[in-house]
Amino acid sequence: MSTRVRSVIRVEGVVQGVGFRPFVYGLAVRLGLGGLVGNDERGVFIEVEGAPALVAEFTVALRTSPPPLATVERVSARAVPATGETGFAIARSTEGGTRRALVSPDVATCDDCLREMDDPADRRYGYAFVNCTNCGPRFTIVRDVPYDRPNTTMAGFAMCADCAREYHDPADRRFHAQPVCCPACGPRLRLLGRGGEPLAGDPVGEAVRLLRDGGVLAVKGLGGYHLAALASRESAVAALRARKHRQEKPFAVMVADLAGARLLCEVDEVEERLLTSGARPIVLLRERGEAASRVAPSVAPSDGWLGVMMPYTPLHHLLLRRLGEPVVLTSGNVSDEPIAYRDEDALTRLRGVADAFLLHDRPIHTRTDDSVSRVLRGRELPLRRSRGYAPRPLPLSLGLPRPVLACGAELKHTFCVARDTHAFVSHHIGDLENYETFRSFTEGVEHFLRLFDVVPELVAHDLHPEYMSTKYALALEGAELVGVQHHHAHIASCLADNGVTGPVVGVAFDGLGYGLDATLWGGEFLVADLVSFERAGHLATVPMPGGAAAVRQPWRMAAACLDVAYGGAVPEDLDVVRRNAASWDGVLALGRRGVNAPLTSSAGRLFDAVASVAGVRDVIGYEGQAAIEWERLADPVEKGHYGHRLTGSSPFVVHGADLVAAVAEDVRAGTEAGVVSARFHNTVARIVAEGCARVRETSGLSTVALSGGVFQNALLLVRAAALLEEDGFHVLTHGRVPPNDGGVSLGQAAVAAARDNHR
Repeated sequence: MSTRVRSVIRVEGVVQGVGFRPFVYGLAVRLGLGGLVGNDERGVFIEVEGAPALVAEFTVALRTSPPPLATVERVSARAVPATGETGFAIARSTEGGTRRALVSPDVATCDDCLREMDDPADRRYGYAFVNCTNCGPRFTIVRDVPYDRPNTTMAGFAMCADCAREYHDPADRRFHAQPVCCPACGPRLRLLGRGGEPLAGDPVGEAVRLLRDGGVLAVKGLGGYHLAALASRESAVAALRARKHRQEKPFAVMVADLAGARLLCEVDEVEERLLTSGARPIVLLRERGEAASRVAPSVAPSDGWLGVMMPYTPLHHLLLRRLGEPVVLTSGNVSDEPIAYRDEDALTRLRGVADAFLLHDRPIHTRTDDSVSRVLRGRELPLRRSRGYAPRPLPLSLGLPRPVLACGAELKHTFCVARDTHAFVSHHIGDLENYETFRSFTEGVEHFLRLFDVVPELVAHDLHPEYMSTKYALALEGAELVGVQHHHAHIASCLADNGVTGPVVGVAFDGLGYGLDATLWGGEFLVADLVSFERAGHLATVPMPGGAAAVRQPWRMAAACLDVAYGGAVPEDLDVVRRNAASWDGVLALGRRGVNAPLTSSAGRLFDAVASVAGVRDVIGYEGQAAIEWERLADPVEKGHYGHRLTGSSPFVVHGADLVAAVAEDVRAGTEAGVVSARFHNTVARIVAEGCARVRETSGLSTVALSGGVFQNALLLVRAAALLEEDGFHVLTHGRVPPNDGGVSLGQAAVAAARDNHR
C-alpha cells in the first residue's frame, strides 16, 4: 500500500476574489487528492492529502500556475498526520484574527462573459451585470474581508436557484464568484430624467437615442458616475464643457474595441496590451490625422493626443455596440469636485449637467476614478493610479517593524497604508481643496485601515504646514509622526517603485514642494536613499509674484524670470510684455520687494515662464496646461540647445533665468515656436545629465532616479534618460505609481519604514 501524506498549506497574496479556491479544487480533483480549501483573514488555507509525489506536484502548481488574476506572494506548507480523507471540499470562510488577505482590484469583463451576453440563447443575454470568477467588480463593492458576498454591496441580492447552482458547482466558471447574478436576481438598470423621474422604454436603447440626439448622459459605472456625450458631436461636447465648467482640459474617449482605437490613434504593442488589460486604464495615444473627422474639436482642444479607453463593464459594451461610435466619457462631477458615486448625490449634483441618468441598484462602496497611463521607453508610465490597480499592493524592499499610514501630498492626492512588506497605495482621491475631497480622503483611510486590519504606529506626512493632509496627520493621536520632505518622497517613491533602496542621484522636478529652507523647491538634484537625502544642486530661486496667482497666470513667472535675466531691463518689444502691460510693472514690483512673492526653485514654474514668453499661454485653465502645450509644440527633429550655467558646489545652482532669456531672444528673432520649444527641452535634458555628472564626481553614484510631475513630459524624460545612459548612468523611472504627487504617499511610507529599520 502506498504511503499517504497530508500537508497544511497557506497561500498569501491577491488570492481572494480571483478564482483561487475553484482553481485549487479543480487541481486537487484532477490529481485525485483529498482535503479542503477556504478563505480566511490571511488569504487561502488548504489541507491536501494523497500520494507524496502528487501532493508535491499540487504544491508546485500553486506557485507556478495560479489563476490569471491571482498574485501569489508566498506559499508555506507543513506536514500533518494523514487522515485517509479522499474527497475534496471548499470550506466555509473563517473570520477573526489579524487580517492579511489582499483585496483584488476591479477587473474588466472577460471574453467568456461577453460571449454569454451576446448569445440570444443564454439566460444572461444582454444583461448589464454579467460577471464570473475571472472578472467584474471587486474593490469598489467590498465592505470588509474576507471577500465573501455578505461583505460586499451584493449582499442585498439573494441568488436565484440557477445562480446558486452555478455558485456551488465546482465545475462552473462562477464557482464561488461573489458578485454572481442574472436578470432574475441581480441588479437592474433604470433610466431617469433630469429631475429623477423614470423614463419609459429599454434603458440602454433610450440612452443611446439620447446620445445620438446630442444629449449628455450620466452613467453609473464601477467606481462612480461618468458623463457621456457623442464624441463626434461638437454641440454635445461643447454643452458638456459648459455645464461641467471644464473649458479646456481634454476629455477621454471610450471606443468599442481595438479597431475603434486604431481609427483614431496610433497604437503600438505595449499600448495595445494596456488598452486590453484587465485594468482598462485611459491610455494617452497620439492622434491620427483622420481622427479629426470622427472626434469633435473640443474633445481635446489644441492637443494632438487623445485619452482612449475601452469598455470595462458589460454596460459599457452594450452602450458602445448599440451606439456604433466613440463617446466622450468623463468623471461625473462639476469642476474640481470629487466624482459622484451615490445615486442621491449624483441626481442632485449632476442635475444641471446631465439630460438623463442611466443607473442601477448595485451600491458602490468606494468611489474610484479611472486610471490614466501612457507608454514611454517601452513601458507603462502611470499618470493616475486608481480603478483597476488599487488596492493591489506594492512590495517594499524593507519589511516594516511597525505599520505605517502615509498621508500623501495636496494635489493628485493618494494615501498609503503599509504593513509587513506591503504598501497599499490608495485610489486617486483628487486635490484636497474642498470639504468633499477631504472627506473622501478621511473615509478612504478608515476603509483601508479596516480592510487591512492596520492600526498605524507611524504616520508619515509632508512638511508643508498648510497641506490638509499634513494637518490631518498632525491631528492624529497615538502614533509617532514622521515628516518627509516632498522631493525626498518623490525620489523614495521611484526607488520603491523599482524595488531598490539607494543611494542614488535623485532628480526631482515638479511644481512646488516645501523645502528645508522654507522656500518652495521644485528643481532638485539630491543624493538620496530611503532614509535621508542631501541637496546636491537646484535651480536658482526666483520670486513667484502673487504666490498662488503665479501658478494660475504663467505670465507672472515670465515677468519674474525676465526681470532676473535682463537685470531689470526687460525688452519692451516682447509680446508677453505687451499682452500684460496693464499689470506688468505692478507684478515686477511684487517680485522685487518680495511682497506676496515666495521664492521658488521650481522646474514646473520655469516651464510655465518660457511657455508664456513664447506666446503659448499666459493663463491656464488646469494644472500644467502651459507646460503640456509647450511640450506638444516641440519640433521632433530639432537638435539645437541653448547655453546654460551650473555654478558653485554643495549645492550647485542652475541658472534657469538664462534659459528664459534665450527663449526670449529666439522669440524676438522670429524663430518658429516648435524650434524654440525643442531647443528648450534639449537644454533642460542636458542640464539634467550635466547635473547628475557633477553629483557623480563627488558621490561616486552611477544610478539616477527621475521623479516629479515634470517627468510626465515625454520629450524631456526620453531625451534626459538617453543622455544619462550614454554617459554610463543606470536610469530609474516610474512604472507602477505616478511620478507626480500621486506617488508621494508611497515614498513617504518607504521613508518611514526605512527610518524605523535604522533606529
